Amino acid sequence: MEAVERDRLVARFRDARSDDALAILEGFHALKHALRFGAEIEAVLSSDADGLDELARDLAPDVGQRLGELTTPIADETYRQLGGYAHHTRVAALARRPAFDAERALARRDVPAVLLEDPRHLGNLGAVVRVSAAVDAAAVLTTGEQDPWDPVAIRGAGGLHFALPVGRVDPGTRFDRPVVAFDPDGDDLTSDRLPDDAIFAFGSERHGLSDELLVRADARLRIPMRAGVSSLNLATSVSAVLFAWRLRS
Repeated sequence: MEAVERDRLVARFRDARSDDALAILEGFHALKHALRFGAEIEAVLSSDADGLDELARDLAPDVGQRLGELTTPIADETYRQLGGYAHHTRVAALARRPAFDAERALARRDVPAVLLEDPRHLGNLGAVVRVSAAVDAAAVLTTGEQDPWDPVAIRGAGGLHFALPVGRVDPGTRFDRPVVAFDPDGDDLTSDRLPDDAIFAFGSERHGLSDELLVRADARLRIPMRAGVSSLNLATSVSAVLFAWRLRS
């Protein structure tokens, strides 16, 4: 690769970290899922193209050919200049973020959506996207300053942001769906209190949900747990609720 092209690609990846139209995918699994769920990939760079081919043959033969066509081999030194996390699979990619429209995302009424109020830990946020995609939830909505499409969140989700709508909404947004708030002072969780068209709302481990959201919730439920255990990890809480809903039948 010529030095000019190399420098252009490095700059493109660095600039993408502050570009809300782009998503940075770090690692094979994030890229695999992005391709599988129709992401618009702009560039794939790898300092271990042979290893990447082997991973695709073993773990994702359905996207292997497409991945091979997109990949540009680079030196490991160049890979490390891309910024962010140097993933052990030595691949990074740029993709276009899908357009996000909360109203359109919530138009599907046969499955619940997840609302995270001001999440703080990007890895947790990504794990929530991952489990939400696994149960085929309608969407993952967030409030607060954290970008749900941050590369750390995408890595935590294994690239499954492309499998369902993911985006930020205004904290005061009113939804034309029942809101079920998960709160330590709520009623015990039972599967019959998890309507298909609900929005399941979760706060942070430290602060929980805001009073404003709790007041306008249609129901408050808590996840039963052993006495003395003060809280669950956010992604664990979301997983417990989503699979309680999924497995109720």
